[in-house]
Amino acid sequence: MRLVIAAAVVVLTLGLAVGTALAGEAVGKIQKIDMDQKMLVLEDGTQLWLAEGADTGKLKEGAKVKLSYAERDGKKLITGVEVVSD
Repeated sequence: MRLVIAAAVVVLTLGLAVGTALAGEAVGKIQKIDMDQKMLVLEDGTQLWLAEGADTGKLKEGAKVKLSYAERDGKKLITGVEVVSD
């Protein structure tokens, strides 16, 4: 029984570690928005891609944002946007 519980704890821990490795946050000012490529670049050079149908109304060059993203196919795909004050 202890072996089963220990194995379950290991599997759960590994699953959480993998899940957090594939998600992240980025904070910074938007340097450039490329709507053709559906990509934006922060001042530090971080490149993030917009999901299909994403609301881009809040996104403007020079705006400071906090972005949540998930890594898919080697790209940081934006999953959440929050405009923050300086």
